[in-house]
Amino acid sequence: MAGTSEERFSAYVESLSAALGHADRRGPFRDYCLGLLMPIERKSVEPLAALTAPQRTAAQHQSLLHVVGQGAWSDERVLGAIRDLVLPAITRNGAITAWIIDDTGFPKKGRHSVGVTRQYCGQLGKQDNCQVAVSLSIANQAASLPVAYRLYLPDSWASDPVRRSKAGVPDEVTFRTKPEIALDQIQAALRAGIPPAPVLMDAGYGTDTDLRTALTELGLAYAAGIQPHTTVWPPGQGPLPPKPWSGRGRPTSRWRRDAEHQPVTVKDLALGLPTSAWETITWREGSAGPLTSRFARQRVRAAHRDQSLKEIRPEEWLLVEWSEDKEQPTKYWLSTLPDDMSFADLVETTKLRWRIERDYQDLKQEVGLGHYEGRGWRGFHHHATLCIAAYGFLITERSALPPSRQLRARKRPQVALPPRRRPHPAAAASPAPRGELHRHHATAPRRGTRQNAQPLSLLPGTPPQTQTSTTLVTQ
Repeated sequence: MAGTSEERFSAYVESLSAALGHADRRGPFRDYCLGLLMPIERKSVEPLAALTAPQRTAAQHQSLLHVVGQGAWSDERVLGAIRDLVLPAITRNGAITAWIIDDTGFPKKGRHSVGVTRQYCGQLGKQDNCQVAVSLSIANQAASLPVAYRLYLPDSWASDPVRRSKAGVPDEVTFRTKPEIALDQIQAALRAGIPPAPVLMDAGYGTDTDLRTALTELGLAYAAGIQPHTTVWPPGQGPLPPKPWSGRGRPTSRWRRDAEHQPVTVKDLALGLPTSAWETITWREGSAGPLTSRFARQRVRAAHRDQSLKEIRPEEWLLVEWSEDKEQPTKYWLSTLPDDMSFADLVETTKLRWRIERDYQDLKQEVGLGHYEGRGWRGFHHHATLCIAAYGFLITERSALPPSRQLRARKRPQVALPPRRRPHPAAAASPAPRGELHRHHATAPRRGTRQNAQPLSLLPGTPPQTQTSTTLVTQ
């Protein structure tokens, strides 16, 4: 790793700057990203300004507020530049093996922030006021990076011209369901030439038959979570062929069912499997030891609305997980991964969706994804893009370390502020929250200040700088 972490950070941000357009955006862009890497408790514009320019906080506040809330730069262009810079670092440890789609929620008290409505919020585990954003990440076992991120705009917002105008929602943005947004992101990723890989999703997306069908038409395999009541045709079975033409009327071409020929739910199929169908498989090492469970797999045909089809659906995998300490199966997936894939590889690939949990943990707990306090469409997306830029730099730093040191780097990445940027009291350092792995929220922060910290680079093991500086440590 050539140079200091500060030099690498400057080079990284400079490489992204061309995507911003006007040169006067580069300074605020750099300062915003730098502030996001600092361990201050709140990473909204005001504390970032106090931290990065303590001698001229008011002017810096306006500068940062403009670049995040009003700057007419393209999120898509900047995300593309981030992807181009970070992808080589991710693939240093192996090819991209999955695309992962998911969403995350941000609880809100009022009703004026763009996209806020009463809907399911994963952080709260219930229906409440929140914003929800849909993302697409590329991943392998070593790392992952969001390459697309878009706010879900409920129909109540999309059809309200007054609220759209106040929040600055672009005219071309119309109501799209979350699976439709995810499909748009996948199609854009293919057009951008991102290395294709199987698409992983939870049941919030996997139960959408149209999405699974569209992925197949795009030539992408998937491993999609489904609900226990999803119906399938057991191995070797399928809908009845069209009735023979009687010679009268128009011949029918649709597959059919009758009273005795019906599909079954995946739960009933799983409960009826013999003991020999279940295997204990370990799919990866967790922080507390190997992650192991019992699994069964069967070749089935999805049965949803197949009476309206002119062609029978192809067989695909039904993968079922049933932990030994549970009375019933716990998770179900449909997958078009190769039929000759080994059982262990099928489980490992399907379970790689955990990487999106790591994305959201670091984005929320380390770089303040949920801390934006503005109400507009542009600011919501600009702040997210800036967070992904900061997160991308962390990925490039960690990827250069041997595996034995990457865990240490994740636990205590460090970065120093230049001497001219001694923090204002309003931005006194307090450890950024860390907690259990969860894509929806950060745990309550530990409180306190860190005084007279020795200047350290972003990653452990790099010699400390000899100059005097104020150092803030992200933990």
